[in-house]
Amino acid sequence: MNYTSFEDLPIWQKSREFAKRVFEITSEEPFIKDFRFRDQIRASAGSISDNIAEGFERSGNKEFVQFLYIAKGSSGEARSQSYRAFDFHYITQETLEELKHKTTELSSEIAGLIKYLKNSDFKGAKYK
Repeated sequence: MNYTSFEDLPIWQKSREFAKRVFEITSEEPFIKDFRFRDQIRASAGSISDNIAEGFERSGNKEFVQFLYIAKGSSGEARSQSYRAFDFHYITQETLEELKHKTTELSSEIAGLIKYLKNSDFKGAKYK
């Protein structure tokens, strides 16, 4: 892995797109009127890319892995909230399936990056 910024990471790019999609979905009726829930799912969706970025910027694999676990947790949180949005009739079955697919894929790719980093001899710029 030879990335110089978090913006180069494909997983960060995907998580950014996911947050954008959640924002679009939650900007429509009736979702937009449920302020607390709307803000909650937007926050968990944004937390995925934010934690990937923060972990990367820590310049050490150990801390990066810690933040990736948080990002993975946020992905699960967003997936759970997607079910709730469906149960509340804020989104369709098709949108639920889209969000489930995206969050499952993000979780899987984050887990893969965690595994890679844990098995890597490179410990990050902080430990040179």
